[in-house]
Amino acid sequence: MICSKCSTLADQAPDKPNTIDCQFNVQGKVFNDPIHGLVPMHPLLVRIIDTPQFQRLRYIKQLGGACYVYPGATHNRFEHSIGVSHLAGRLVRELKERQPELQISCRDFLCVQIAGLCHDLGHGPFSHLFDGMFIPKVSTGRKWKHEDASVAMFDHLVDKNELKMEQHGLVLPEDLDFIKEQIAGPIDKTPGKWAYKGRPEKKSFLYEIIANKRNGVDVDKWDYFARDSYYLGLQSNFDHDRFINFARVCEVDEEVDGKKMSQICARDKEVDNLYDMFHTRFSLHRRAYQHRVVEAIQLMIRDALVEANPHILIKGSGVKTFRMSDTVFDMEVYSKLTDHVFEQILYSPSSDLDKARKILERITHRRLYKCVGQILKDKDNLEDEVMDKIKKWQSDVASENHLDPNDFELRVIKIDYGMKKDDPIDQMRFYKKDNPTKAFKISKDQVLYLRPESFSQQQIRIYYKKETDETDETIKAIKDDWSIKFPESHADGSQAVVAVVLGPQTSVEVLANIGQMYEEEPQNSARTEDQEKPGIKKQEV
Repeated sequence: MICSKCSTLADQAPDKPNTIDCQFNVQGKVFNDPIHGLVPMHPLLVRIIDTPQFQRLRYIKQLGGACYVYPGATHNRFEHSIGVSHLAGRLVRELKERQPELQISCRDFLCVQIAGLCHDLGHGPFSHLFDGMFIPKVSTGRKWKHEDASVAMFDHLVDKNELKMEQHGLVLPEDLDFIKEQIAGPIDKTPGKWAYKGRPEKKSFLYEIIANKRNGVDVDKWDYFARDSYYLGLQSNFDHDRFINFARVCEVDEEVDGKKMSQICARDKEVDNLYDMFHTRFSLHRRAYQHRVVEAIQLMIRDALVEANPHILIKGSGVKTFRMSDTVFDMEVYSKLTDHVFEQILYSPSSDLDKARKILERITHRRLYKCVGQILKDKDNLEDEVMDKIKKWQSDVASENHLDPNDFELRVIKIDYGMKKDDPIDQMRFYKKDNPTKAFKISKDQVLYLRPESFSQQQIRIYYKKETDETDETIKAIKDDWSIKFPESHADGSQAVVAVVLGPQTSVEVLANIGQMYEEEPQNSARTEDQEKPGIKKQEV
């Protein structure tokens, strides 16, 4: 069945199924969300939500182990996915009402919402910890992304629950292809060739809504910026409502197969808001996602999962059992793997899990891995030199103090505006109020006061894993030796972090307070909101 209002003449050919009411105006349930308020959901979206595969997201924390530093950050992928679907629907509806010539159909509307709802189905325990830290550790060389698992889990969800999408006006397999392409991107990436099957070139802008590969401005980020900031107790200055209000689709100076591409553009005056968006991303990574103590806890959870991997077996639909690292190949098994594995290890009586259990017990007793040093790396050509120097120090300090070199771990922390060293605004197009159909690039001179000196940075950290405390002579000797060998940084990393934070407009008051932000984490307590940001509660750095 197809929509009688949105369908084309070709869609209404005699061999096509019967028509149905326009899906733009169909409502199922209303969810009350702390970020977006009342969120109406289409009946097909509700049908997807009410499946075991989607409900699994209730048990996967959005920010992994960050809740052990920020107590409020216990939110999950379930609520984030509903928020992304809602924002996607809002943006599509606004574009349709503002620009009827785009011929956005209710099929487009529903497919984009479904993609937003299902884009994170493939996340494993503790979200990015699983695919970014655990899988690379136990499966060296394996190229696996949670986006690929999201597509596989979506297929599994549709088949297992016998979803009748055609009853809601979708055309298969075309619309299924469109949904999956929005989640994982195109299969064919030949330059100069249209890479998608789900929608033609004239609707290229629809692929920028959920996961924008062009410039990173998408509804996925809008939701997690707002939601993560809310639960972390941090401030976000980006206003996604303003962007939606001023968004327009314009033709841009780009062609594929000889056809002009269309792109979602912003009003020229919104460039400030967009820089706020990318600064929010940078700030969240620096202050929360890549926080020194968060990283230590995530390393501990990773190490516990690695130790437990050979011993925790999950039964599939048949008689076969799978290790955690192999569940990603079978969605029936993978759907049973969530954050609960933490408690499964912690409370297991099995002697096979002794090593893993002791690591997790250290987390619950706040006996964490220690960051003994941290360096800001601001020149690419120094990375190998610095890494070699740190590795030599690691070997020397282990030998001098009779330690095991394997008790140290090097971590390279990369933080940027979303496009490594480049300014994502260079890939954005804008329009003027008096000429809303002509897209143009903002020149660097126009935003000189908004642009940071650098769009990326790297920190090299070294963690000591063996259980110790601040009064232990060993840890004191390690930190003292680090300070001597690397005088440009402190053993607690405070100087390196200050170098990271500073910008051309940083005030003297902020400089005075910023060093306090990274004091050594107190034992037996979670960092509170006030401890994390003393003196800069209302001033962004």
